[in-house]
Amino acid sequence: MSEHSSGVEPRGPSHRWTELGVGIFCILLGVITIIGSMKVGIGWGPEGPKSGFFPFYIGVIIICASLVNCAQLLMEKDDGQLFSEWGQLGQVLCVLVPTTVYALLIPYLGIYVASFILIALFMKWLGKYPWTTAIIVAFGTPFALYMFFEKWFLIPLPKGPLEELLGL
Repeated sequence: MSEHSSGVEPRGPSHRWTELGVGIFCILLGVITIIGSMKVGIGWGPEGPKSGFFPFYIGVIIICASLVNCAQLLMEKDDGQLFSEWGQLGQVLCVLVPTTVYALLIPYLGIYVASFILIALFMKWLGKYPWTTAIIVAFGTPFALYMFFEKWFLIPLPKGPLEELLGL
């Protein structure tokens, strides 16, 4: 018996509404994909399909599949199942928010400095490691990535002002 059916209010979002929200979000992504594809051309050019041809049809497929999922969800009876508790979602946000900030900082700080900050703060905040361990790993990981990608595979990664100052 679920908490909802026993008269106790759920302590988080319901499974049904979470699935519906994801379905609507996917429809929105499909619409954005179609609009972007139409801007660059969805037809056939002299060399073959234009650059928006395949993304356009992928967007159509995403929208159709999401509409089917949403329709099935709305036709089913709500069983009142809980998707997750608010505390569990809080744990997800503890990883999602800093990772989003990390991704937003990469164009400005470069991938190596942003990675150093993310790893050090994650290890200290979530892992409860001592600062010395966090700093060593936070320095070692971007250094290893630099060696692998920049030196051995000759694949440049985004650099920021510090890397430019050091001539890397």
